[in-house]
Order: sequence, then C-alpha cells, then structure tokens
Amino acid sequence: MAARLSPQQIDEALSALPAWTLVEEGTAIRRELRFAGFDEAMAFIVALAEVARGLDHHADLYNVYDRVTLRLSTHDAGGLTERDFAFAAGAEGVLRSIVN
Repeated sequence: MAARLSPQQIDEALSALPAWTLVEEGTAIRRELRFAGFDEAMAFIVALAEVARGLDHHADLYNVYDRVTLRLSTHDAGGLTERDFAFAAGAEGVLRSIVN
C-alpha cells in the first residue's frame, strides 16, 4: 500500500499543479475541465486510460457533455499519495497534447 502524504507534502505537490484543488478535507484533489464538445471531452478521457494503466491507478471520472471532472485519492491509503499526484501530472501532459 502506498503511504499517505502529509499536509506539507500535499501543499508542495499541489504547488506544481495550480489548476488542481484540494477537496474533501484534504483527502482528494480535483480538476474540472471544459472542452469544445463531447468528442473532445471523450478523447481526453480515453487518453487518460494510458496514464491509468501506466500507474496502475485510476481516477474517478465524471463527464457531462463537454465537461470532465477528475477526482483523485488513493482509496486503500485513505487519502492522497504520490500516485495521485503522478496521475494528475500525467493528466496535465495529456491535456497539453490534446490542446496543442
């Protein structure tokens, strides 16, 4: 099982991911995105599958038409771990590749 991060470690990791928000009393991070349409939103979600497979870690994904919300927390650790921030960084990389 992955080790849960301290509040200081979480603050440091979040400083590199300014678009992400700490939620649920510090046990999860969330990012909300809006795309040009449904197809673009779904392409992003499909591309995240590679990130998830590579890390063996899966986000909670919510999609409503052109909007995608990602929520990350390591369930078996009861909070945030390095894997959550690795996934968030990977999601940012996917987003950059789709937008550019």
